[in-house]
Amino acid sequence: MVDINCDMGEGMETDALLMPYITSANIACGYHAGDYATIRHTIDLCKDYNVLVGVHPSFNDKSNFGRKELHLSDAELFSLITEQLLFFASIANQAGITINHVKPHGALYNMAARSLDMSTIIAKAVFDFDQDLVLYGLAGSNLIKAGIKTGLKTMSEVFADRTYKSDGSLVSRNDPGAVVQSPENAVRQVLQMVNENKVTAVNGNEIYIEADTVCIHGDTENAVAIAKAVCNVLRKLGHLKAGIDPFN
Repeated sequence: MVDINCDMGEGMETDALLMPYITSANIACGYHAGDYATIRHTIDLCKDYNVLVGVHPSFNDKSNFGRKELHLSDAELFSLITEQLLFFASIANQAGITINHVKPHGALYNMAARSLDMSTIIAKAVFDFDQDLVLYGLAGSNLIKAGIKTGLKTMSEVFADRTYKSDGSLVSRNDPGAVVQSPENAVRQVLQMVNENKVTAVNGNEIYIEADTVCIHGDTENAVAIAKAVCNVLRKLGHLKAGIDPFN
């Protein structure tokens, strides 16, 4: 069974429209986007649509939407994750919802994918906060390796709307062709990843990939159409069930 996740609470107008086509949401914690009100509103949407709730921590950098690489000490990085978990958990508790997972955002996500040291600190912060939380990370990356080593459950993430390099990393948003905007192309890529455990990189090479959860970005052009197309295909093939607990 495959989960479909989406980054939400980031000020996009598509959140409610995407909810019927996803099974988990990664909600901004206020550091790159969002605030108390957007977090609570997005959690309430998740409750309405039986969507799993996740925390989407970021560098504290709203001016760059969390997409600028910052270099923190180990203690600063640990605190960065813990502060956002605490803030988010207080709102989730008020809403009567259990947090399912954690997925780092933007530059924090990409840096952790490359750095085992960063990933280990992030995983430890999550584990120390709540060892039952699931860590979402780029398939094959250090974030998944660190999560497993730390004792967390992990979900290997693939992307419907991003293209890949031959080493399994994502093509930079600054490069041409980094974003998949066609629902047809997104579906084709997702089916290759889910059915064959492969993805075709931009250089034409096919690389191995594990696909536990498929990400669709809410700020991608045609995001709703992409989500609907991917969801419908996966559901038709029996790979998807709305509101699923991926570990049951």
